[in-house]
Amino acid sequence: MCGILAIHGLAQPLEVARQEALSMAKTLRHRGPDWSGVFADDQAILAHERLAIVDPTGGSQPLIDTKTGRVLAVNGEIYNHVQLRSLLKKEHDFQTDSDCEVILYLYDEYGPECVCMLSGIFAFTLYDPTTKELFVARDHIGIIPLYVGKSAEGELLVASEMKAIESRAHTLKEFPPGTYYLTSQDTYTKWYTPKWMTAQPSTPVDITSLHDALKEAVRSQLMSDVPYGVLISGGLDSSLIAALAAKHSRRRVETQGEQEAWWPRLHSFSVGLDGSPDLAHARTVAQHLDTVHHEITFTVQEGLDALSDVIYHLETYDVTTIRAATPMYLMARKIRSLGIKMVLSGEGADEVFGGYLYFHMAPDAKEFYEETVRKLTQLSTYDCLRANKAMSAWGVEARVPFLDKEFLEVAMSIRAEDKMCSGDTPEKKILRQAGQGLIPDSVLWRQKEQFSDGVGYGWIDHLKAVAHEKVSDEVFADREKHFPIGTPQTKEAYWYRTMFAKHFPSDAAASTVPSGPSIACSTPTALKWSKSFEGMADPSGRAVAGVHTHAVDKV
Repeated sequence: MCGILAIHGLAQPLEVARQEALSMAKTLRHRGPDWSGVFADDQAILAHERLAIVDPTGGSQPLIDTKTGRVLAVNGEIYNHVQLRSLLKKEHDFQTDSDCEVILYLYDEYGPECVCMLSGIFAFTLYDPTTKELFVARDHIGIIPLYVGKSAEGELLVASEMKAIESRAHTLKEFPPGTYYLTSQDTYTKWYTPKWMTAQPSTPVDITSLHDALKEAVRSQLMSDVPYGVLISGGLDSSLIAALAAKHSRRRVETQGEQEAWWPRLHSFSVGLDGSPDLAHARTVAQHLDTVHHEITFTVQEGLDALSDVIYHLETYDVTTIRAATPMYLMARKIRSLGIKMVLSGEGADEVFGGYLYFHMAPDAKEFYEETVRKLTQLSTYDCLRANKAMSAWGVEARVPFLDKEFLEVAMSIRAEDKMCSGDTPEKKILRQAGQGLIPDSVLWRQKEQFSDGVGYGWIDHLKAVAHEKVSDEVFADREKHFPIGTPQTKEAYWYRTMFAKHFPSDAAASTVPSGPSIACSTPTALKWSKSFEGMADPSGRAVAGVHTHAVDKV
């Protein structure tokens, strides 16, 4: 990961604005501790804090087109950059081997619609000093975070994390996923509008095609010039990603497998309280894959001590996100201590395949399908936010193959009838079938557990208990007065909300966090599926653990 900052329409003298921009960009340095770069003229400043993954010695940013003068600052990875070079019609003066530099020349030839050609995870700003135009774009699902705001003087403020711009922002919001923005038009254009987002799919599942699409997504995302690893939670999703990565880890994907990998042993990581269920299952997978495995244990007190820092880095007060991010945040520090700067993770599978336990209550295929779309379009403020920011807090990049743009085209085109779970049919049945033989059956057919549950049930129980000690009944009863925006529904949520407010006191910051009732990670809409959900406000998977009884059986 990297950190980017842009200020457009400067309201201060250039040198004053530059110094302030340097201070703002410094708050993003945890995302990119390897190098800092700045471009500035009388209209705009682009700052970049770099985490060097591809071309670590030569790919520093901002990148400049020597022929047009356009300037680019990117946070992300462009997995198809080699193929995109072959689509360029003109001769361009490439300065680096960076995967991101191709964006400059695609924009030169194809304009704003060049973002449709990109396969990867990204948020970027591209500035033309001649026209004074700033172009801002974000990837298809919002895997990479990005915020946008306006200062009281009318400056446009753009940053990877809102902490960099909150103090100057009069208005502030998440930059919409799958969208680009041009300052000359002052409008947000939706560039990612796949058919599966609006039309219920009707294609029957092809297990072989599903397996092959996931395999290719993993292979393409192993692009790296630095040591990388895999996260193994002990559940189905991350274990499948780890298994497919292990098949390709000994050869460089950048050379189509012709050269040996620079880092021949694949390292894997799991985290949990001592004796947690995830650690045991992750160990089984790691032994099966013969990875260099690292079990990271934490104590409840260590987790509690980290909570305020976690909320500062996440920039949210969502209960599920904070519960799950805290172990991940602690694990990321250990990962970076071993010199690893990139990991592959299993986020996204539950949204694509309807893997959360409450999906057993879906009344029909239409509701099932619509809920998967709702979940995917909200990932930028939940699981993608968690995976990205918890890892980037320590300068580690998280990649998510289940959300690969090309894989989504395959997986989301499968009719909902083939994904549905009920009775003896386990959640994510077709994904389990596609992974047959890759991982031990004991994990392949293991029942879904949310990450915050699997790291050890004692973690959530302690969080609830401490929250009840810290938040009195009287204070909680007056919660709407204290927090009219995102009013907390539980004492645990209230506790997190108070920590968030200390870090981010503005109403503008509070409004960037979505809120609403949820059961086991459902959207508010899905609460209508069962009367048993009425009055419940527990995001833990245990809240619906009794929904089915045969999820671990082979079907």
